[in-house]
Amino acid sequence: MGELLNSGLLNMASLMISLVVLLVGLVIWFFVNRASSRTNEQIELLEALLDQQKRQNALLRRLCEANEPEEKDAPKDAIAEESKDEDEDDFIRLVAER
Repeated sequence: MGELLNSGLLNMASLMISLVVLLVGLVIWFFVNRASSRTNEQIELLEALLDQQKRQNALLRRLCEANEPEEKDAPKDAIAEESKDEDEDDFIRLVAER
């Protein structure tokens, strides 16, 4: 009879330990899942912000180009050099945004 009682207590203790481990696992999963969803929301907001900044930069660039005084006597070499500088600036700007 003592063996049955001890065996029953061991089974009950094993079941209780399993339930505690399951409960701790669920709590950990909840907090990890919550942190992950918050991170995803922050990433979406940052991507939206980056998109808005790119549109603002493009608009600002167009406004600046529209307000620049035009030079009629600009040599072709200077224009080619300016476009080369702009290409380099575009690459630097791309790296800086990240």
